[in-house]
Amino acid sequence: MDFAFDERTELLREQLTDFMDTHVYPAESVLAEQVAAAENPWATPPVVEELKGAARGRGLWNLFLPGEHGAGLSNLQYAPLAEITGRSPRLAPEALNCSAPDTGNMEVLSMFGDQRQRERWLTPLLEGEIRSAFCMTEPDVASSDATNISTRIERDGDEYVVNGRKWWSSGAMSPDCRILIVMGKTDPDAERHRQQSMVLVPADTPGVEIKRGMHVFGYTDGDHGGHAEIEFHDVRVPASNIISGEGEGFAIAQARLGPGRIHHCMRAIGMAERALDLMCRRVSEREAFGGPLADQGMVRHWIAEARIRIETTRLLVLKTAWLMDTVGNKGAHTEIQAIKVSVPEMATWVIDRAIQAHGGAGVSQDFPLANLYANARTLHIVDGPDEVHRRSLARRELKKHA
Repeated sequence: MDFAFDERTELLREQLTDFMDTHVYPAESVLAEQVAAAENPWATPPVVEELKGAARGRGLWNLFLPGEHGAGLSNLQYAPLAEITGRSPRLAPEALNCSAPDTGNMEVLSMFGDQRQRERWLTPLLEGEIRSAFCMTEPDVASSDATNISTRIERDGDEYVVNGRKWWSSGAMSPDCRILIVMGKTDPDAERHRQQSMVLVPADTPGVEIKRGMHVFGYTDGDHGGHAEIEFHDVRVPASNIISGEGEGFAIAQARLGPGRIHHCMRAIGMAERALDLMCRRVSEREAFGGPLADQGMVRHWIAEARIRIETTRLLVLKTAWLMDTVGNKGAHTEIQAIKVSVPEMATWVIDRAIQAHGGAGVSQDFPLANLYANARTLHIVDGPDEVHRRSLARRELKKHA
């Protein structure tokens, strides 16, 4: 395994770091002002559109997507770039058209969509002209087991009829959201992992009712399109809107969530690095009990432990990216699950220590730490809770000794 950055990655890292310094970090205070003044908390703030134009002009666009539709980067090449964007998760990923759920939805359309579906929905997503939503989680079942999903997608002649209730539908609150990818059951009597399908539902289809926007630790998360509770009442779409065919929903979900999980982890490492930077600056500048906070043994322990944890998880993420590139997502399944548990744990711990070092300032709006913590804490749940991944990892280990 060679994790040295190649020439293209180094160039992109330099360009992206400069973009962060000159455009993204200065825009964070502007974003806060625009969000506070906005009538619609889920509308895209003007500063985000400005950043998108600036990023695209520098070629920092669709970096997440390999192959013909994206920048053509491998997972190992994208890893350090995603980490850099994670240092400002409210702005940088969307500025580069690399934010969830659009990234995962573009991957689904790229891998499984037909030509018509790609032309209608993938192209405007790649151009950053529209937003999209992913509707999988449901409030009435334990969605940690995707086979529990109860939303029905029933064939009626040349149409599919969708009925059900979703929540935490990422991206659906954005006024720019035009398309929903909805997972539901087409055949409840089929084999357990062949009951589900995914269908494309235009957001303005009759019967699609957005009930409310969900808040994350009090944040609207509007800069990422928010999260919605949605009800589908006899929603009719053409049968051609099915993605890859009936019974393929579970397999598509697994293919979508694999890259999504590593992207989340890459960005979370950047979040932890930002928190550690802020902690080191803060304790070097503040004095208590006759000396700098940086002289306190406990504070030095936090800083050392943070560096150890960040470096340890980064190596595991890079190994995972390398495996995904060399043996595929299935071959990297163990490592994907391992980072999905270890990286949020690391990021949450580091950010929590940084908040503690800042005192009251750490939980205020004057620093990004509270928002970083909210982001990191949700990663213990999204794309499968920690407990599900630990269960699967343990089962795989035990099989070796059966």
